[in-house]
Amino acid sequence: MADKKLWGGRFKEGTSASVEAYTESVSYDWRLYREDIAGSQAHARMLARQGVISGDEAETLCRGLEQVRAEIDAGDFQWKVELEDVHMNIEARLTEIVGPVGGKLHTGRSRNDQIGVDFRLHVNRSLKEWSELLAGLVNVLVHRAKEHQDTLLPGCTHLQPAQAVSLAQHLLAYACMFRRDHERVADCLKRVRVSPLGAAALSGTTYPLDPASAAMDLGFDRAFENSMDAVSDRDFAVEAIGAGSLIMAHLSRLCEELILWANPQFGYIRLPDAYSTGSSIMPQKKNPDICELMRGKTGRVYGSLMGMLTLLKGLPMTYNRDLQEDKEPFFDVDRTVGASVGIMADMLDQVEFVPQAMERALEAGFLNATELADYLVGRGMPFRQAHHASGACVALAESLGCGLAELSVEQMREAGAGVDEDVYAVLSYRASVQRRVSPGGTGPDSVREQLRVFDDWLAQHLG
Repeated sequence: MADKKLWGGRFKEGTSASVEAYTESVSYDWRLYREDIAGSQAHARMLARQGVISGDEAETLCRGLEQVRAEIDAGDFQWKVELEDVHMNIEARLTEIVGPVGGKLHTGRSRNDQIGVDFRLHVNRSLKEWSELLAGLVNVLVHRAKEHQDTLLPGCTHLQPAQAVSLAQHLLAYACMFRRDHERVADCLKRVRVSPLGAAALSGTTYPLDPASAAMDLGFDRAFENSMDAVSDRDFAVEAIGAGSLIMAHLSRLCEELILWANPQFGYIRLPDAYSTGSSIMPQKKNPDICELMRGKTGRVYGSLMGMLTLLKGLPMTYNRDLQEDKEPFFDVDRTVGASVGIMADMLDQVEFVPQAMERALEAGFLNATELADYLVGRGMPFRQAHHASGACVALAESLGCGLAELSVEQMREAGAGVDEDVYAVLSYRASVQRRVSPGGTGPDSVREQLRVFDDWLAQHLG
């Protein structure tokens, strides 16, 4: 049996060793020590402001907590499993340093509101790091898009060649995704930055606390409104993991395209050696393993989201020990998302695009069929009739093993398309992109405007 706990006054026997091993959380929640110490210092200062403890006592507690932090930072701190968690370990060491006054730190506080503060501070810090990384990734995408405004490739639907687009437009589509992720993280932070300190166990406390001042001291935007909700709310963690899941979904989509494009049958890109691996048996292989791992880790993050939702779905009010299981999923998601976004930015910065391969691919798949239909509409033909006539020209060209631009005017007319010699100008893939004048499209003017908007956004959000 383990020794008496700090909470063990009403217990006659210690905790079973197997139960102790089963219930401890210090093996992972020690990561919250900075946040725990910051929350404890804010609580001590608030207790002094409210006259619950003296100013000298608060100063003694804060100095002692600084010493504890220094010991942990230096690797000199001994974490004890029998003390269960990060809170009890720090409080026990604090009391060794400052003596009996250490026992006053927990006045008006419960581990329920304490862990809420620690976790929110940690999630807040992590999401700010995600925001910086996402802005960096958007910056790389915009930079590469500027380099390739004149590079054309097949744009696809159903993974089939559809229309010619600029590579810049394609890259900016991903920049839009990651900008939304950045916005989503910023919105999530509004609900993360709410302090539960002062809610105590669940019903508040008889001490004249000032939760708002403690919240301000910790850099939160506001304090809780309902003490029962404050200690049981983990919506912020679910939202954060949900935002991380969408980030990974977008990364996975980008990985999928990079994997395809790196295949010699596409040959659109050459991956840098630093972000590829070889085969143990086939010397010619250059595998996109980093993209594959990132695609695989997406499922890992989804699993954390489902785990968190399942954890919360049946909990009665208020705090329940089930909530001990909320930290590890977020820690794992934080590591995965942060590393993935950073690596993707670095990799994209070094990817070599192969414009010649992209433009060769334009010749397969009749990507100018819509241009022929639009040309016919411009000559007064109803779109549905023009669509049919263009399709008939495609079928003829396919049977002859040639492209649309290789058909003669007479052959197109026989297929039902009333064309003249000027049709060949619109069948040019470069011309088809130039003719895209609608806002948000792949036309040069539109792409330049998209780049301008991103430049303005990056000026506000890039660190």
